[in-house]
Amino acid sequence: MKSQVDNPRILVVTPEVTFVPHGMGPASRSISARAGGLGDICAAQIHALYEHGVDVHLAMPNYRNVFKANAQRMSGIDIHNRPHELPHNRIHLAQDRSFYYHPKLFLTTDWENIRIALAFQREVINRIIPEVQPDLIHCYDWMTGLIPAMARRNGISCLFTLYRLDSPRLLLSTIEERGIDAASFWQHCFYSRMPVNYPETRNTNPLDLLTSGVFAAHSANTLSQTFLNALTDERNYHAAALPKAELQNKLRAGNLCAVAPAPDPSFNPATDRALMRPYGPDAHYAGKLFNKLHLQETLNLRMDSTAPVCFWPTRLDGSRPGCRLMADTLPVILDRYREQRLQVVFIADGDFQEHMRALIGRLHATDRVAVCDFDSRRYRLAYGGADFVLMPMHLDPCALPCKIGQRYGALPIAHDAGAIRDCVEHLEPAASHGTGFLFKHFDATGFLWAIDQAMAFYSQPREFRSSQVQRIMTDSLVRFDPGDTARHTIGLYARALDRSLVHLKTEPDLSTPSQIAA
Repeated sequence: MKSQVDNPRILVVTPEVTFVPHGMGPASRSISARAGGLGDICAAQIHALYEHGVDVHLAMPNYRNVFKANAQRMSGIDIHNRPHELPHNRIHLAQDRSFYYHPKLFLTTDWENIRIALAFQREVINRIIPEVQPDLIHCYDWMTGLIPAMARRNGISCLFTLYRLDSPRLLLSTIEERGIDAASFWQHCFYSRMPVNYPETRNTNPLDLLTSGVFAAHSANTLSQTFLNALTDERNYHAAALPKAELQNKLRAGNLCAVAPAPDPSFNPATDRALMRPYGPDAHYAGKLFNKLHLQETLNLRMDSTAPVCFWPTRLDGSRPGCRLMADTLPVILDRYREQRLQVVFIADGDFQEHMRALIGRLHATDRVAVCDFDSRRYRLAYGGADFVLMPMHLDPCALPCKIGQRYGALPIAHDAGAIRDCVEHLEPAASHGTGFLFKHFDATGFLWAIDQAMAFYSQPREFRSSQVQRIMTDSLVRFDPGDTARHTIGLYARALDRSLVHLKTEPDLSTPSQIAA
């Protein structure tokens, strides 16, 4: 551990990150592995902390094939260009063949991903933590759920951030067979029933990885206040009994709060190098038309600058109610807005991809609907070319795509629940109020009603519509400030450490360079 007068060392432990600041090491330009929105959140958080002067380190699995594939796709374009560099290496890649050879990243709770999670945590516990010697460990999601227990045993402060609610349960014997000495911290984990002792517990009483992370951490946080309220409310059923009870305990103790993430500064249409034509709020109309046509050409859709384009930005996971709702309503949406030539773009990985492709084939709609794998450049281009962002999520934990969409002038069509409620207000154009189109009842009728509202807005005169989009874009750049998120997170670190972080930058540069690639 470092001296009390020094800035504390923070180790961020995450199973995924979209990108890292280039100064974090010689290989940082090729470090990119994203299964969903958590990767974007961690990337923005690490960059903001780094720019504030925090001594931040990153631990993540070495997804060798994923890194290589992403580096090849992004060859020739530096989307995440950064103005500053760190003097030494702060990236710590967990090494194990279980995650070397994966072509894609799907962080589900099946056995393959449980195996990855255990190998990752074994490396963090046995090698990376002793190497880094952090003062505080910031863990993200269930794939890091054992680390807070180990940290508590060793007297290291720990913050645990919840993202996904699904979590596997494992026996101590299974964990130990993977090379983790769980016997040394077993009493800090959370089990399906009250444990009697270690021998009795080892082979009969499974622990819950997510709840163990919350239980053992000194403090925990969600990414939305409304999401937190839903998880801890006795009247709601969104969280299972184990995590809900422990979240309620943390809340009563004053050790649970919400810290809303903001989009990374590179998500700015005025400087985004992935766009065919960058644009700001004042010139968004022409800029979005150019990007729409380029997006349509890239995806083999009918090229039509007047067609409304809806963009689906989140993982296509068949277990998620929002994906099933989208599939159920897609035929109606395409038929209802055939004359307007409405188009839908899915840029997302997931096991539901093939189902959507088969559905589109049966509908003979390949010129109006495209489904493609996640790609950073295409993902950003879709924000730049789309008119609307589709987020019919039952209970979204962070709603980051809604925030990014507002920055790019792609207005959210979303379910009024969870984190979405914190960042989207229903649009009332006549009053120049609101930022998107919300539906309250999670069913096809509610979703279609919100799309009807969005299409009615799209049919308004260009000048009127543009004035509202300009207002929303301008406000979002101020409202969703990564500096605010970093300051709140630093406050949580200071509280967990019971001391302030010193030598931080009061006015860090969280911007991206102004140069735009041709």
